[in-house]
Amino acid sequence: MISIVMQISGKRYLDYSSFIKSTFGSRVQKISINIGFSCPNRDGSKGFGGCTYCNNNTFNPDYCGSTKSIKQQLEEGISRFSKKYKTQQYLAYFQAYTNTYADLESLKSMYEEALCVPKVIGLVIGTRPDCISEEIIDYLSFLSKDYFISLEFGVESTINRTLENVNRCHTFEDTKAAYNLCKNKGFHLGAHLILGLPGETKEELLNHAIEISKLPITTLKLHHLQIVKQSIMVNQYKRNPENFNLFTSENYIDFIAEFIEILRPDIIIERFVSEAPLELLIAPKWHFKNFEIVAKIDKKILEKNTWQGKYYKQ
Repeated sequence: MISIVMQISGKRYLDYSSFIKSTFGSRVQKISINIGFSCPNRDGSKGFGGCTYCNNNTFNPDYCGSTKSIKQQLEEGISRFSKKYKTQQYLAYFQAYTNTYADLESLKSMYEEALCVPKVIGLVIGTRPDCISEEIIDYLSFLSKDYFISLEFGVESTINRTLENVNRCHTFEDTKAAYNLCKNKGFHLGAHLILGLPGETKEELLNHAIEISKLPITTLKLHHLQIVKQSIMVNQYKRNPENFNLFTSENYIDFIAEFIEILRPDIIIERFVSEAPLELLIAPKWHFKNFEIVAKIDKKILEKNTWQGKYYKQ
């Protein structure tokens, strides 16, 4: 049975915009920040080169530069978005690379600089499951008493061989351990998953929904694998394209309709799709805007008379 929340939102899944509206009662916009963090699989701590699919320029806005202060990046972002929505509030989104990969005092200084900017009401922090500690968790729990705090882990895959192949330098067991450390601490937990990484079968991709549903997450971000310039994977793709089974837009829409059926029904789906800038994108090129793909997903779900969690099993 479709939940009351879904009926109110008009969607057959829990969508992020409805969650934001019900939480804050008004518009809230994320402002991305790049403060020059690295990752342990880039700097030699665990490996070199970073994740094979990664080029952070695919999602950094032009106001988002690590040479600018946190305050300046936020103020420029707010100036841009406030032209259309004068009264909305903002979340500081620590997005690029691994945003807990520093000592606690440095993190405190950065996070608190962001929270001091007018109209910023909370933090969204993207990180890796192997870059969290109990002292950072305790600090975020403290902040959550007065601010909206969301900690997002890059899960990317629930399959260890995939994580090894894309040079994540952590395991899915590390992921589960990180979530267990963070649960019931007062802040929101998110997950990010890439669908279609090399070597994963459709059955394994659908099983991601089952494994993700076991984690104590509030929100989930999904997107299909994209091959982008200046990534390690672009050379792998050019040498051995047969190793990649990239989604067409039609196949992805069909797949998502199946995926959400077995997803835990109380997980808020923050994103179904993300498109890299065309000047960086090698493949696949769908020639649709993100909102157009979401509209097609909505239509497919309705046509199938299905909904999030229809076949979920605890």
